[in-house]
Amino acid sequence: MSPADISQLVSQLPTSDDPNVLIGFETADDAGVYRLDDERALVQTLDFFPPVLDDPYDFGRVVAANSLSDIYAMGARPLTALAIAIVPGGPDWLEIFGTVMKGMADGCVEDRVALLGGHTMLGQEPVMGLSITGIVDPALVTSNSAAKPGDVLVLTKPLGTGILTTALKNGRLTDGQLEPLTATMRRSNRGAAIASAKNGAHSATDVTGFGLLGHLHWMMKASGTIGVVKAADVPYLPGTLEHQATSVPGGSRRNLTHVLPFLTWADDIDEDTRVRLADAQTSGGLIVALSPDKVEGFLADLPEDERAAAAVVGHVAAGGEGVTLRIE
Repeated sequence: MSPADISQLVSQLPTSDDPNVLIGFETADDAGVYRLDDERALVQTLDFFPPVLDDPYDFGRVVAANSLSDIYAMGARPLTALAIAIVPGGPDWLEIFGTVMKGMADGCVEDRVALLGGHTMLGQEPVMGLSITGIVDPALVTSNSAAKPGDVLVLTKPLGTGILTTALKNGRLTDGQLEPLTATMRRSNRGAAIASAKNGAHSATDVTGFGLLGHLHWMMKASGTIGVVKAADVPYLPGTLEHQATSVPGGSRRNLTHVLPFLTWADDIDEDTRVRLADAQTSGGLIVALSPDKVEGFLADLPEDERAAAAVVGHVAAGGEGVTLRIE
């Protein structure tokens, strides 16, 4: 199923007329937002996916970081989590499942989130995830629709997880490439969210399954603006370029196909670069839109390991004529 298929399906769903629904599915935001009162709103999200790493504990940590990221992208604080799991039967999988759950639980504890329980079922292929509930001041939500012309775009993690996890599945990844891949996917976006709130970010989204171009497209479409991306400034994990020729996941190519009608390219942007920018990510970073005078403070407020990985990748321009992205 492609992003276009999902978009078409969602557009046909009835919308709620409840005035307390501040953000539903119409703007393709990272989570829904429901107002409780003038100072509090619930933020809810759900995410799950099959194993992307061989180590079950590391995979559990990635599940937690990836699921929590949607809450952080909204400028909210996660409170509780419920686990979702489909696992094959058999005694071997019971032990593996326990280790994955330990990783998920440790990730929640580290970010001060209460894991309350969950639901499991048997199936042929394993799938793990979390449903997260958070809270936010309604006035401080960093929604998809609030990017402003002149804003600077900062990406907080390098790209490449789709290509590299595919290379891992095919037995091509070296230990020197696996270590930074695992580290970046395990790392929570909590620090980036705190820096975002402290520096008054206007808009944010996390870069996951639809890739940088896909998620940025939704942000710019909702905001009525154009995201101008400097392709040469986008960072990648070690090994991404090396493995691209043999390890591009199908989802990345579908991502690119989906955004093609909405973007323009500079003549010197080759096909490989275009595909990398659309690479489907797991537990990617945030892309944050904030005023130029806030960028230095935002970068300084990131945790040290995140600061080294973050990069200014472009800016926001006034929109027009259906174009949401310009790649230079």
